[in-house]
Amino acid sequence: MQVLSLTSVFFAIIFIASCAVNAQANNLFDPKNWEGVDALLVGEQHDAPEHQRVQRELVESLAARQALAAVVLEMADRGASTAGLMPDATPDAVQTALRWKVAGWDWNTYAPVVMAAVRAGVPVWGGNLPRDELRSAMQNTQARDDLLRVGGNSAVQMQLDAVREGHCNLLPASQLEPMLRVQVARDQALAAAVRQQVGARASPTQTVLLIAGSMHVDARVGAPLHLSPGLKVKIVQLSVDAAQSATKSEALRRSQAGFDARWTTAAPPAKDYCAQLKAPATK
Repeated sequence: MQVLSLTSVFFAIIFIASCAVNAQANNLFDPKNWEGVDALLVGEQHDAPEHQRVQRELVESLAARQALAAVVLEMADRGASTAGLMPDATPDAVQTALRWKVAGWDWNTYAPVVMAAVRAGVPVWGGNLPRDELRSAMQNTQARDDLLRVGGNSAVQMQLDAVREGHCNLLPASQLEPMLRVQVARDQALAAAVRQQVGARASPTQTVLLIAGSMHVDARVGAPLHLSPGLKVKIVQLSVDAAQSATKSEALRRSQAGFDARWTTAAPPAKDYCAQLKAPATK
């Protein structure tokens, strides 16, 4: 009789759990599960190319069934839209319509997702807070109360932890609150864009797709808190299978608690984005 080592048992459990989570995501991406869903929120890791590939395939699948009303992107500012463009619009025309260069995201990363929607005749809308509103957002002392009202103390603490760690623990304490206000304003802007497109649908059987970073779509802290309670929403976290390290906010992002399902992909090469900031200055 073969005796399994504790290590073997541990990895077997991890494998089974991973399969179970991915099965949920696979079911969620079954067209039958999109029926009656007002908004599908997909959270990504921005530097994971496999996540953008999944998003493109999702856009193509929904659009092929006439089930996609609009795509809302974190990567374009609120008010920018391809709604006035024809399906054969050039990539340059699409970038201009979305004011892409102003927003500052890499076009090559998101072009396949955006162009898949445009080619299918599906409008793409920016949902993020415009840069010229950042200063006023930082000064809006109502933001903490707004988040506290819809998410409680835990949401405020999660957002503060994410802000602190997202700035490599180098942000002065005096800046934590202003940056929290900006994040709340961004989540509110994304939620408002989703609500607007849900209201503008040609058919109630169609779905609005939001693509944003995972924290923005986390039901415990992000845009879902600011959506109308009557909307039927499903939330998918695109995750990576690398056991990368472990700040508190990373562990929270990998937690499934704020999502209906998780779709795990291959991890991109590991990068330490904080190393350069933390390195001593050289003369």
